[in-house]
Amino acid sequence: METRPSQKWYSLAASEVTRALKSDMNQGLSQDEAERRLSKSGANQLAASKRKPLYAVLLDQFKDFMVLILFVATLISYFLGEYLDAITIIAIIFINGVLGFIQEARAERSLQALKDLASPMARVIRGGQLFMIPASRLVPGDLVVLEAGDRVPADLRLFAANRLEIEESALTGESVPVAKTAKPLDVSSADAVPLGDQKNLAFMGTMVTGGTGQGLVVSTGMATEIGKIAHLMNEAEIAQTPLQIRLEQMGKILVVVAVLLTAVVIGAGVWHGHDLFTMFLAGVSLAVAAIPEGLPAIVTVALALGVQRMIKRNAIVRKLPSVETLGCASVICSDKTGTLTQNKMTVTHIWHGDSMYEVGGSGYEPLGAFTLQGKQIAPDRDQVMAKLLHIAQSCNNAQLTYEEEKARRLLGMGKTVKRWQVIGDPTEGALKVLAAKGLGFEAERGKGSKQGVRVEELPFDSERKMMSVVEQMGDGSYQLLTKGAAESLLSRCSHIMWNGQVQPLSATMRHRILDQTEKMASQALRVLGFAYKPLQGYRSGQSAELKESDLIFVGLAGMIDPPREEVREAINLCHQAGIKTVMITGDHRITAEAIARQIGLLRGYAEIMEGRELDRLTDEELAERAERVAVYARVSPEHKLRIVKALRSNGHVVAMTGDGVNDAPAIKTADIGIAMGITGTDVTKEAADLVLRDDNFATIVAAVEEGRNIYDNIRKFIRYLLASNVGEILVMFFAMILGMPLPLVPIQILWVNLVTDGLPAMALGIDPPEADTMYQKPRDKNENIFARGLGWKIISRGFLIGTMTLLAFWLTWRENPSDLVHAQTVAFVTLVMAQLIHVFDCRSQHSVFHRNIFENKYLVWAVISSIVLVLGVVYLEALQPIFKTTDLYMRDWALILVAAGIPTFVAGMGGVLRRRHFGAAARSTARTVRS
Repeated sequence: METRPSQKWYSLAASEVTRALKSDMNQGLSQDEAERRLSKSGANQLAASKRKPLYAVLLDQFKDFMVLILFVATLISYFLGEYLDAITIIAIIFINGVLGFIQEARAERSLQALKDLASPMARVIRGGQLFMIPASRLVPGDLVVLEAGDRVPADLRLFAANRLEIEESALTGESVPVAKTAKPLDVSSADAVPLGDQKNLAFMGTMVTGGTGQGLVVSTGMATEIGKIAHLMNEAEIAQTPLQIRLEQMGKILVVVAVLLTAVVIGAGVWHGHDLFTMFLAGVSLAVAAIPEGLPAIVTVALALGVQRMIKRNAIVRKLPSVETLGCASVICSDKTGTLTQNKMTVTHIWHGDSMYEVGGSGYEPLGAFTLQGKQIAPDRDQVMAKLLHIAQSCNNAQLTYEEEKARRLLGMGKTVKRWQVIGDPTEGALKVLAAKGLGFEAERGKGSKQGVRVEELPFDSERKMMSVVEQMGDGSYQLLTKGAAESLLSRCSHIMWNGQVQPLSATMRHRILDQTEKMASQALRVLGFAYKPLQGYRSGQSAELKESDLIFVGLAGMIDPPREEVREAINLCHQAGIKTVMITGDHRITAEAIARQIGLLRGYAEIMEGRELDRLTDEELAERAERVAVYARVSPEHKLRIVKALRSNGHVVAMTGDGVNDAPAIKTADIGIAMGITGTDVTKEAADLVLRDDNFATIVAAVEEGRNIYDNIRKFIRYLLASNVGEILVMFFAMILGMPLPLVPIQILWVNLVTDGLPAMALGIDPPEADTMYQKPRDKNENIFARGLGWKIISRGFLIGTMTLLAFWLTWRENPSDLVHAQTVAFVTLVMAQLIHVFDCRSQHSVFHRNIFENKYLVWAVISSIVLVLGVVYLEALQPIFKTTDLYMRDWALILVAAGIPTFVAGMGGVLRRRHFGAAARSTARTVRS
């Protein structure tokens, strides 16, 4: 079976399309046939964008201006006969380039993994069963189901379109959604029909904005219409994050400063009698070592590695800038259903005829008894109950399925268990399970039941708050079946089914139903009403308002979605972290309040606001009230946008969750848009910065913690790199200003840069978070990278490192001025050791004594590796002539370790004293307040 993109599918009848694709409009393809076609047609993917070849990425590492100057300098050195120095410097530059290449390649792999994880899913019918599969596995002839919010996964010829509207601006530029039809187009001319007029086709990449539909895949991958313009999409580049941009700007400033100081070092050295070329080579080497050219690459790697950790914790980051923003989040606005709760709705109560029935069982397994006042009943023998179950079964788009799995550990060898699952909306899934419990699973699937044939659907929307279907019964008559919010449904009902009889719905009965709705909601039950009416003279063109009028009320069903076990702890963690948690739900106020109290969301003077109250407030009034509101109940998706804007106007960094099409504007407006990976529509996922694979609130909190830690780790290695570079510049700068000999030769400067800026800096990028990471207030999103004392720490530590290195050099050289190599070796090792000890101080914003140094095993091994490399160039006779080193003795090591340890020890003791001072002040303040 081959895709035929030139075929005029729009002109063919559905039966002709089916024959051409060798498929079936009811059963779809079999799994075996789909696999066979997939191996022949290939994955349903657009061609990947052209990536930069690996050799080009490697060459980019050597295009830095200072590196090119160093190349020229070493070339001159080579022609002057300094062969060993020249070869060694080139080797070090190459090793540095390879490390940078590895960093970039790893970041690219991580980013590609994100793209793969965020790939869309498709609903497909194969062998008569509905499945959710990756869109990439679709093949021509597959039967695809479309619902509002979906991204069309391939080019489809529609044969069922129920009020289906698709936004096709990606192809046609027309932003107004197109109403789709299943009828073949009457094409009288030989001219091809423009894409915008092919109303019985749905195109890959477009968005379903309303209604439902089904169609057969006619083209996949590059054969689709969007595939023909894929080269335009492939040119898009990944934008840098704000932090990367700021660091790049900072890097340019550092380059200027480093070059100026290097020029001073060269000038001072020549002034005091040093050889010009030697000073030039030393100066260029110093500039190369001092300029943190690898900083952007390390930031990218840190972001990518952090994103990989988030993926392991079920959070997929779609946009890298959101990683930085996550750490600033001060408010998390979360949906209730499925995020704060388990999303396993189970109908537990049914009310009709002034009687409350209890339904047993839990989860999606269709087992459970119906009882009235403790006595079991047969639901199919109760006329009203049977009618309610029929509505629950037929006015529904979910599907209840199971998979048989071997359960050797549970039940013994050879036995199987059924793992029940619902494909579709969890609420509709709960109703499917209810129908299966009362009517039997086979009846629920349509076998042996009295259900009719669906001829039309009026999809649920947030305005009507209900869904209806029209059924044609076996005798040719039609009936409308409706379910929805009890209040909305009652407003459209004129009669009620009471004790098996249809009678007018009186005001008294209407109040009784609303009172019962309140009582059920107060038990944290989600309540749905059910109604129907016979249709006389049915016409498909009638409006929904006309059809959904004069309904006959049947009864209520109450279902519960219990809170997730881990949510209460996650909310407590948010409270400790200074993050306000807000629940936003369309559920009844009493239901929302009951769940909020269970999870510890209502604290102190927290308020609950309903959507109708929100409508009466101005934007300014809402912004003032929003600081106190913890729960918004009975709100529509449009309200979410106002809530986000109100919180942002108060200076908050807002994270907003959503899953429906109408949630997309609020998600886009929020600082951090979060989409549900399981229940979320493709429209919502496209607008989001973060996608939750498990739809779990605790995953949001974990992502915030990771976001904070990623930013902290970036600050750690900025602190480490710049303090080390400041120390390197100052040791040379002070020596030349004071007229001393060169404390370091060029090859040693480059080697220090290699062994200290490489592995240790990378290991800081994966440092685990400090214990108090989630006990700190959110940082300001506009905070300077050097805020909270980081700039002072860099300068002070760098000054101490440079000073102590120069002191160790001067003490050794003064003792024996004729043995300059010995003094330079001591300075070289002191500088390296000072930086390697300092790296442990960088792990904490408090002091080096605040954390266990063995907590980050990668850092420990990186430091050990660096020490081994230094010992090699000091003690191996073959390397001593290259690096201008000599053997060191115990006395030298005593001086080195004392000098190298003083900067970190002094800084650590200062941190301890500050903590004790502030801790004593806090305790004193607390005693004063208590008294």
